[in-house]
Amino acid sequence: MKAFRLLIPVVGACLLAVPFVVRAQDAKSAPKPAEKTEAPAPAISADSTTQGTVDVGGEHINYTAIAGTITVGATDEQDAQLGMDGKPLSGSQLALTTPDKAAEAPPVARMFYVAYFKTGAKAEDRPIMFFYNGGPGSSTVWLHMGSLGPKHVATAGDQHLPAAPYTMADNPYSLLDVSDLVFIDAPGTGFGQLIGKDAEKAFWGVDGDANAFSRFIARFVSKYNRWNSPKFLFGESYGTTRSAIMADELQNGKSMDLNGVILLSQIFNFTADIDRPGANPGVDLPYVLGLPTYAATAWYHKKVPNRPAALEPFLKEVEEYAMGPYAHALALGTDLGDTEKKQVAEKLHSYTGLPVTYLMKGELRIDGGEFEKSLQDDDNLTTGRLDTRYSGPNLDPLSQYAEYDPQSSAISSAYVSLFNLYVRRDLKYGDNQSYKPEALFGGTRWDWSHHHNPMMNVSNDLAEAMKTNPRLKIMVNGGYYDLATPFFAAEYEDKHLPIPQSLAKNIEYDWYESGHMVYVVDESLKLLHDRVAKFVKNSGK
Repeated sequence: MKAFRLLIPVVGACLLAVPFVVRAQDAKSAPKPAEKTEAPAPAISADSTTQGTVDVGGEHINYTAIAGTITVGATDEQDAQLGMDGKPLSGSQLALTTPDKAAEAPPVARMFYVAYFKTGAKAEDRPIMFFYNGGPGSSTVWLHMGSLGPKHVATAGDQHLPAAPYTMADNPYSLLDVSDLVFIDAPGTGFGQLIGKDAEKAFWGVDGDANAFSRFIARFVSKYNRWNSPKFLFGESYGTTRSAIMADELQNGKSMDLNGVILLSQIFNFTADIDRPGANPGVDLPYVLGLPTYAATAWYHKKVPNRPAALEPFLKEVEEYAMGPYAHALALGTDLGDTEKKQVAEKLHSYTGLPVTYLMKGELRIDGGEFEKSLQDDDNLTTGRLDTRYSGPNLDPLSQYAEYDPQSSAISSAYVSLFNLYVRRDLKYGDNQSYKPEALFGGTRWDWSHHHNPMMNVSNDLAEAMKTNPRLKIMVNGGYYDLATPFFAAEYEDKHLPIPQSLAKNIEYDWYESGHMVYVVDESLKLLHDRVAKFVKNSGK
């Protein structure tokens, strides 16, 4: 799980050749490609179905797990030409392509997933929730193995875990007590594949990615007869960006109303990103919205002078200062006098522990990477980004910015190692295949334009979804110690959605004494389960 300076990457079967698709046992009868052409992709692995049990809240739950892939087209027109088995429908344009021309075929994404269905539950009465991580370009190994699935990676504390063997246990806070669960890997990650001409370009971008997930969900509910089940989205990090677009697309493009959208570690407006706001001078909002997380982090590491006993009342004070005197001082720009500037620096010092001279030199504007490097610099420590409770040795004591993320380094091996064990040993899937925790972008760049607008802000998408479905409920979750997507920024974004005042009641906010991946703390994981379970049960009210 690399510490992207943007978001967490966060973190199947194969096609033989588009469009001729065969199962492994039929490979001998498949048409052979002509010589001196690109080799066809490996044959599709059949979906794997296994049984399991988990105890949640005193209830013994039997469940069926299905690991497999679903193929989606790059456009609605191409998607409509694919059967549920991923094969082109007879007579379609896709079916006219021969195996030796697979590289020139229209692009498709074969997306890996693992679904958990409670045994004996009626589809109409049983909610279903779709999970995905962000990155962009991450698989969903993190949510799958850390949050509300039936298995859980043990990551107690805020220290780098010892090397293997790691500990995986049944998850007593799995959401299987109230909902079926589907964990979906992004196009080009996990066991999935991108096939066809310019496939990376078709799926590796804001709109192509969100549309692929929407088509996946439409195909999934058709394959498993879940059109009449209550439906929920659960996205983390860039997955929340994806969720905003998907909510609008599913409801207004595919006539699939959602019961609820759960957002974990949210980011909608990328101009408010605390990572490198200096690249957009004149926009001071990131510094304002990041200050409460700086204060929470300094409080945790005991860097706050006259440290208050309780965190949350302290943060309320910081939030009021950030939106008031601090925002006003930054808005003055070069009109801010030296006396007032020093007063603001001293106040920031009292909240963050950063030296007054450092704050003055930075013109009262310290970005995320600078804060992570400077907070514990006297101890030669770098502070975490995804979870600022974590610390690690500086790579370069003289650098201006943090050069890695200690939390990412501390837990990634455990998640990736245990999932690779679990998927093959327990789910019986993935033999002779490599699992990709992240997309291997290579020379391909992520397309950040959204509806041909280079200003990345998906607030309008979620607002449209809420206005066209006034019963849609939104749940916002975040960690106080998250500097990738600060909690106060999420609250600001949602309180500035272009929606009527009457719809604001459809949004609830839940904060945790944890970081970006709130579930790595057992107490926060229990809270997350209890709050999401309550949200699901109340969504129809």
